Amino acid sequence: MPGTADSWYHEKESAWLYGVVAAAEPDPVKRDLFLKLAAAAGEQAACWRRTDPTIRDDYSPGTRARVVAGLLRFIQPRHLRPVLAAMKLRGLSVYTAPRAPASHDIPTSASEVGGRHKSPAGNSLRAAVFGASDGLVSNAALVMGIAAAGASQETLLITGLAGLLAGALSMAAGEYVSVRSQREFYEYQIALEREELAEYPDAEAEELALIYNARGLDLEEARHVSRTLLANPEHALEVLAREELGLNPDDLGSPSQAAIASFFSFAVGAALPVLPFVLGMSAPRSIYASALVTVCSLFAVGVGMSLFTGHSAIKGGLRQMLIGGGAGVAAWAVGKLLGASLS
Repeated sequence: MPGTADSWYHEKESAWLYGVVAAAEPDPVKRDLFLKLAAAAGEQAACWRRTDPTIRDDYSPGTRARVVAGLLRFIQPRHLRPVLAAMKLRGLSVYTAPRAPASHDIPTSASEVGGRHKSPAGNSLRAAVFGASDGLVSNAALVMGIAAAGASQETLLITGLAGLLAGALSMAAGEYVSVRSQREFYEYQIALEREELAEYPDAEAEELALIYNARGLDLEEARHVSRTLLANPEHALEVLAREELGLNPDDLGSPSQAAIASFFSFAVGAALPVLPFVLGMSAPRSIYASALVTVCSLFAVGVGMSLFTGHSAIKGGLRQMLIGGGAGVAAWAVGKLLGASLS
């Protein structure tokens, strides 16, 4: 648990940053929300100071707060959501949640909070398709470049398998670090929210009401909704994480599972250009076969990506063929130049 002086400093920093965000926010409704949150944080800081009279009221923004304030001079707050969330600012869900219409869709139970944004299966499938695309394009370009340089069949096979393994391990390591860092960030933010909910639940309820008010709900009705949502201790923390911090507790994925999924999705894509060499096809048939497999696979991946972009499947397939094929042609040209210069 943070000390009284630390809690006071945190509230003062939040109040100062809310003011900076409000000044940078072009939307008057959102600007008013952040000004109200600044006032609420200032009042909470005053409460901490009354609790401990030894605290000197001489707040000065720290280096991180000043850097964030500097960024807000050039970048709108909605584009700095992750940075602002890391500074423990609330109300960020106004950038992702729609404003309530006349018959508002503000949640009235914890089960409705963030319900429309859950798509774990779709996200996993999307990651698998894009991972396979990365493996396919990168390893195909590698094999084509080495083939153009005049490498032997054995060298091409070894190069393709090495590219597959190296790329898959790199993807797995990168995904593990990314998901682990995101998980630690979420856990830290939620832990802070848990402490504040235990220390001053009324202030948390008022801040949540201000968020709903900014999304179009009458303030008194927003206060009623926020008190109802936070009345159940089992769901209160999840509600605050979603609505105040803009975080989804369901996104606390497993770093190990993400790493394994990335490894295999990349490996599947990277294996396709190497298949003709694994099957022992002779040159130059193996190179032609590798190029053909790659082109067909690129088209299939482009069709798969269209499921997530909403664009035409044919256009998506042709576009992926052009992009991946362009990478292969460029790698082939570089390999030719290197082969000629080294011979």
